[in-house]
Amino acid sequence: LGATIGCGLAAIGGGFGIGYIGKGAMEAMGRQPEEMNRIRTNMILAIAFVEGVSILAIILCFILA
Repeated sequence: LGATIGCGLAAIGGGFGIGYIGKGAMEAMGRQPEEMNRIRTNMILAIAFVEGVSILAIILCFILA
């Protein structure tokens, strides 16, 4: 039961994190369109880190259960 709850929380947390990163990047691109390429690159990198951490959390939930 604990692993199921942990996996769900990791997935939901990762989804919210990626959503907030995307929201912030879109707002930043709207304010400074000339920096769009740098913002997009940083956004993709941040999304990859968030997704990696959430996948690691899901794997740890399965291992420790």
